[in-house]
Amino acid sequence: MSGNNALALGGQRTSGKDVRQQNVLAAVSIANIVKSSFGPVGLDKMIVDDIGDVTISNDGATILQLLEVEHPAARILVELSQQQDKEVGDGTTSVVIIAAELLRRANELVKNKIHPTTIISGYRLASKEAVKFIVDQMTVKVDTLGREPLINVAKTSMSSKILGADDEFFANLVVDAVTAVKTTNIKGETKYPIKAVNILKAHGKGVKESVLVKGYALNCTVAAQAITTRVTDAKIALLDINLQKARMHLGVNIVIDDPNQLEAIRRREIEITTERIKKILDTGANVIMTTKGIDDLCLKLFVEAGAMAVRRCKKEDLKRIARATGGTLISTLANLEGEETFEASYLGHAEEVVQERISDDECILVKGTKVHSSASVILRGANDYMLDEMERALHDCICAVKRTLESGSVVPGGGAVETALSIYLENFATTLGSREQLAIAEFANALLVIPKTLAVNAAKDSTDLVAKLRAHHNAAQSSGEPSKRDLKWSGLDLIKGTIRNNMKAGVLEPAMSKLKSLKAATEAAIALLRIDDMIKIEPEPQGDRDPHGH
Repeated sequence: MSGNNALALGGQRTSGKDVRQQNVLAAVSIANIVKSSFGPVGLDKMIVDDIGDVTISNDGATILQLLEVEHPAARILVELSQQQDKEVGDGTTSVVIIAAELLRRANELVKNKIHPTTIISGYRLASKEAVKFIVDQMTVKVDTLGREPLINVAKTSMSSKILGADDEFFANLVVDAVTAVKTTNIKGETKYPIKAVNILKAHGKGVKESVLVKGYALNCTVAAQAITTRVTDAKIALLDINLQKARMHLGVNIVIDDPNQLEAIRRREIEITTERIKKILDTGANVIMTTKGIDDLCLKLFVEAGAMAVRRCKKEDLKRIARATGGTLISTLANLEGEETFEASYLGHAEEVVQERISDDECILVKGTKVHSSASVILRGANDYMLDEMERALHDCICAVKRTLESGSVVPGGGAVETALSIYLENFATTLGSREQLAIAEFANALLVIPKTLAVNAAKDSTDLVAKLRAHHNAAQSSGEPSKRDLKWSGLDLIKGTIRNNMKAGVLEPAMSKLKSLKAATEAAIALLRIDDMIKIEPEPQGDRDPHGH
């Protein structure tokens, strides 16, 4: 029952090989979009949206997110790259490329009369074996996590991005930032919260003028000139309240007989706000940050109290400061009894809050936060597009370093893991006597898409390079000689177009990133393979009926 049959329920039904063909086509076309941006010599994409905003990016997840993808199967791949971005933070392009390649090869098998269920179980088995192999053979524990491997991981993550040219400078900056926010939770695990690294962008100067600042930087200034710009032993009140003159709500009318009462009402309006501010200051708060405005009349109170007031902060920033200082972001002063109170327990603590001039902008720095420490990176660059892309590159890089620190193991990059897996799975497939053998062999071949794409993007001969790479890995796995053992670290050197030992060359990736991307790609490919019928309900036709029923 293939073909488009009109159903009784008013829709189109596509089934069997047609639907599989469509899904594979959609997946492959999505992968082709990001394919050329993959690897250290990948090129960038420029995306102009419907209102003319321009984004220039190399990050797979960002590119796919900005494309408005209609096809449901293609959307699965877009979500896959976003999930990889959330889970690992790096490797978003490779996930999509592997998933699409697995699908394409599975489709060829289905055409050769092999049932999808067999392929699915073969893929599952292959994925399981692959993960086991990576963990046993390819990972290197970095127990004594010195700076060297971390900087190499950062450089590898950065190599494909806009920061690649200045990787030495930025790798050190990232490693410093991540190690600055190290915390230990109740269970005694060491965590590196990425959210504690705030990235600010400022125009002008060169890329190398970017700085790492200890403390949480806010892109705001104090509310008035007379207010103090440095507070030590800060007690921070974080508010989501408007501290402007209390006005009557819309639609409230007050009838007054006596003009003098008008003055009293105005006075009372001001008093309401001043009382609120006094309640906050009475708890000992000496830094007040709010997301809304502060009335000019009320600033006098802060000046007299010697407190620092900052208005129009971003809510996201205040939430992070609350987490770092142990404070609470308060959105209303009313308590359960309906009275307005402010307790000292809501205050966050920091060693000092100071307004400093960084480059051309004034920033407020929260230093020495109580609960966990924070760091800020202030990026400099020529224009907005460049700064945005630098921020994305830095985010991926910080994630890669964090994963390495938390999982403590790395694998060689440059297509080494994929080629080793390909050889291993091909040999593993021949040991099976069941039909899954074919699916596993295809899985093994599909993984070679990574080194191939890397070579093609570098304008090198991919067939030649991948063949050499496979020969190296085959020698490493099949011969028992210790001298050949080190060949398993062989990967591509894309600048010279040769094969080299990537472990020695310092091309490293966090092992977790590789494992997660393999698992996720396999899952996504399986999810799309299982589909053999698609029913599309057509929207009801909207007639030109008069909405008022006339």
